[in-house]
Amino acid sequence: MSSHMWQKSSYCGEGESCIHVAVPAPGAVSLTESADPTGAVLRTTPGAWADLVRTLREGRCQG
Repeated sequence: MSSHMWQKSSYCGEGESCIHVAVPAPGAVSLTESADPTGAVLRTTPGAWADLVRTLREGRCQG
């Protein structure tokens, strides 16, 4: 992974593939998957990240 200060999801168990989140600069949020640390990094805004987290917490993502 890059030099970002990655934080692992609190919902991640030991040995599981997890989402890691970093704030590389003001106004930016980066996400990556622990199973492929050299893979893709999704970049978004704090507002969009907050909307996604709120949606997930409210259970509106049924699929």
